[in-house]
Amino acid sequence: MTNLKLPVLIVDDQPAVIQALRILCDLHEIRSLSASSPGEAEQVATSETLGAVIQDMNFGRNETSGAEGVDLFHRMQSLQPGVPVLLMTAWASLETAVQLVKEGAADYLEKPWDDEKLVATLRNLIRLRTFELENVELKADRERSRVELARGHDLCGIVYESEIMHRVVSLAVNVARSDAPVLITGPSGSGKERLAEIVQANSRRREGPFVRVNVGAIPEELAESELFGAEVGAYTGLQGRRIGHFETAAGGTLFLDEIDSLSPATQVKLLRVLQSGEFQRLGSSQTHRVDVRVISASNAVIEEAVSQGLLREDLLFRLNVVELSIPQLADRREDILPLAEHFLQQHSQREDGRGDLSLNDPARQALLSHSWPGNVRELENRIQRAVVVTADGDISADDLGFGLEIDASSPADLARLGEGDLQERERLLAVLERAAGVVAHAAAELGVSRQALYRKMSRLGVEIERRLKP
Repeated sequence: MTNLKLPVLIVDDQPAVIQALRILCDLHEIRSLSASSPGEAEQVATSETLGAVIQDMNFGRNETSGAEGVDLFHRMQSLQPGVPVLLMTAWASLETAVQLVKEGAADYLEKPWDDEKLVATLRNLIRLRTFELENVELKADRERSRVELARGHDLCGIVYESEIMHRVVSLAVNVARSDAPVLITGPSGSGKERLAEIVQANSRRREGPFVRVNVGAIPEELAESELFGAEVGAYTGLQGRRIGHFETAAGGTLFLDEIDSLSPATQVKLLRVLQSGEFQRLGSSQTHRVDVRVISASNAVIEEAVSQGLLREDLLFRLNVVELSIPQLADRREDILPLAEHFLQQHSQREDGRGDLSLNDPARQALLSHSWPGNVRELENRIQRAVVVTADGDISADDLGFGLEIDASSPADLARLGEGDLQERERLLAVLERAAGVVAHAAAELGVSRQALYRKMSRLGVEIERRLKP
């Protein structure tokens, strides 16, 4: 039988009651302490961490109102917040005990009590109390660890509270000391570039250039010249020598996002640079050496990218000396409100210094309940939207766009749509969700005009309704 270490404090002015309860606790290996008055109980509570309290409601010879019990309950909560309190009551003070349960007391029991039920209740309360105190201590330890990490390193303004992100950030600053290539994985919008900045800022290359390249945005035919440079005449229209990103990043760090979108031919040339530090500009046979640390990133499941032939396995081995994996925002919900407050401060200052803005309780609950398919980027988008549209200083769930309902079952006859149109419709719904229903933002993400997007929505049977949530 497990020994429950946190003690139960028994408070009663009747020695026989105290003795009976302490014997019962001893028989079931539950530690117990006792006090015969509220004053003694307060002294114990200032020196011992309690697992639970069993307290009488009346202590004076002629007292039956329960007022002393009410006062003791509040004192216990003040001295040890959250400690579970079981109230012992007679019929005369039952109503008062019920009211205290509404205020947070664990339960009440009438004299005489049921031994078996009382022991089971105590065991459950002590276990819960133990878990709560352990969680408080863990949270304090994590906070101390975060403060120490931030004190000794440049964290580039990253905001988080979750333990899982603390482990990722800690690993990032540890690997920063090396020149080893780093691969950062995680869903789109999760903050991979910020993590790359942390690696750069804490490395010996911190004073060197930090060159960011979204590989997925480079046309395939230009990828080689963009990365490695090109000589005059290498391709039509090139009027002068082109310096590539590797040369630009010399002595510093090159961040290659969406690395799995590189063509096979360019992957071969990238592999050579990682192996030897050597490259040739497009249109030249002259070999150049370059000292660059490469940090790459992908929002794909990297093993699947290899198995599907999107990424060479030998290149992955070179890129993935250390992998930093960022979880999606939905898996680290402790970070949602701190990030929301951070973005709110940022964007309110940009909008004519609107420092009076705050999130109301329904807005906070909406943020915590949302599934966040667009991760941190979507969260910032919603906060920015709220700062722009809110009419006063109190930001509501509707200001955040949660009152916007994208109708995924529109009256359009979906049966007329082919498979390609249905897939396009799903992608469009995802973009509108990330944009919180703001058509201008969705159009910008898709690279089309608002009018073109409205026509596409009409063709695919997508509608946006603005509804106030109850």
